[in-house]
Amino acid sequence: MVVVMLRKVGFVAVVLGLALSVSAGEQPGTISGYVRNAGGIPQMGAMVEVLGAAANTLKIFTDENGFYSAAGLLPGIYSIRVSSPSFLPALRERVKLHAGSNVIVNVKLATLFEAFELTPGRGPAEEDDWKWVLRSVSNRPILRMVDDNSQIAAASESEPGKHEVKGTLSFLAGSPSEGFGSASDMTTGFSVARSIFSSDTIGLQGNVGYGSAAPTSVLRASYSHKMADGSEPQFALTMRNLPVPDPMLHNFQALALTTGDSFTLGDVLELKFGSELQTIQFMGRVTAFRPFGSADLHLSPNMVLEYSYATSEPDGRMEKGFDSAPADLSESGPRVSMASYASTVERAHHQEVSLSRRMGSTSLQFALYSDRIADPALTGIGEFSTDGGEVLPDLYSGTFTYQGSELRTRGMRAVAQRKLGSGMTATVDYEYGGVLDLARTDVSLVDARQWMATRNRHSVAGRLGGVVPGSKTHWIASYRWVNGEALTPVDLFNASAGQADPFFNLFFRQPIPGTSFFPGHVEAIVDVRNLLAEGYVPVLGHDGHTVYLVQSARAVRGGVAFTF
Repeated sequence: MVVVMLRKVGFVAVVLGLALSVSAGEQPGTISGYVRNAGGIPQMGAMVEVLGAAANTLKIFTDENGFYSAAGLLPGIYSIRVSSPSFLPALRERVKLHAGSNVIVNVKLATLFEAFELTPGRGPAEEDDWKWVLRSVSNRPILRMVDDNSQIAAASESEPGKHEVKGTLSFLAGSPSEGFGSASDMTTGFSVARSIFSSDTIGLQGNVGYGSAAPTSVLRASYSHKMADGSEPQFALTMRNLPVPDPMLHNFQALALTTGDSFTLGDVLELKFGSELQTIQFMGRVTAFRPFGSADLHLSPNMVLEYSYATSEPDGRMEKGFDSAPADLSESGPRVSMASYASTVERAHHQEVSLSRRMGSTSLQFALYSDRIADPALTGIGEFSTDGGEVLPDLYSGTFTYQGSELRTRGMRAVAQRKLGSGMTATVDYEYGGVLDLARTDVSLVDARQWMATRNRHSVAGRLGGVVPGSKTHWIASYRWVNGEALTPVDLFNASAGQADPFFNLFFRQPIPGTSFFPGHVEAIVDVRNLLAEGYVPVLGHDGHTVYLVQSARAVRGGVAFTF
């Protein structure tokens, strides 16, 4: 009897031992921690999602101290995802939780603009790498090399003190001398952007001039939203106000509404499309609808075939961005001319097929294009009034805009770009296509339009740019040659890496030492176009004096820019 009782007690002990061991193995654990921004400030109300291997999701929110705690979790491997308005989502993967343990996972959230940071240095492999950016009709280059000062996306968790709002402020002197609509000879440019609700971005840009009762001013407000499927619809509203010297004419006012979107189909096809609706109030009301779009087919990781369609000339200054001047919207259009006191908006149609290929440290592009430009707005040099209603003079630069005859042409482009060494890039561009030229000399400006004809021209451009290692001076030097007189550049819609203004151009951007007390950084800017004043075609003005029609007028601009 005693033996039987001992056997039962032993059996019960074994069962209890096994049960205890099993329950100990399944003892729940806890994952907790703090959620802060890049400056270390606790984020109250941030949503923390704990994702387990069984696809179950536990959602909790942080308290006033930014603290969260997820208790009662079974042992296993978890992922922690944290999201909060105005911040980019953060993800921590492969968090191991053992039985009965408490794992601390602290998370720092970054805004969209804090996710962009300058890299102090790169390895040899990255020094030879290229930034392969697909070109859309909104004019982003297909071939563009990674610069030592370029910005790349990176998670920002280790640098406190970043700001949620990013922007630039510039003070510039000197007009770009591009005819009617040029920026004032003294301007203040600004650009402010902020990320909201994690996936949205709002921005405000402007360029305000001085020196007259109604100075040149351009303002642009923009909004973009990144969808879950990777598409990113955009919306922008641009307002322009330009002074007119003749009291008979009313000030020029224009309103442009721009929308765009883009999406990809797998890793093969990328589509970008949009339109701009322009309403212009100047000697009547004119409305223009300008669609654009592109399709990029990835034939291989290093080869892209693209078709693009555009209805307005590209904005070279906006494409260069800070390389010319921050928030310089002086070329944002519309391009307007006047004939017999009747204003006309330039209307263009551009189609292009290009093939781009990268081979090690060299990138190549070959393109075929077809252009049709009605009522092109040509640039002239010389003092000229509105007598006769044939020109629109600019108040500041001594240039004017003249209406040319229709330009129809087909052409080709070949571009090669190579990184020569650390901090230097070389680009060679060859173009062949039609330009507007005068069929005879000694014509008056009033009659010049009827003597304009399309002539085929060859054009070759060379461009060097880089950063001086010691002084951090960013510089660009370019020269574009054309084999004969021309009133317009060859390939007006060239927006590749080989794009360069006509003739000899220089650009310098120099960080100013001793300005570390500013929250951002300060740089001096010098931008020189057509330094040797080449390509001037003489015509007779209304009073018999000589004026000139040009592809690009000589202009010098300079100032300082603050980035914060």
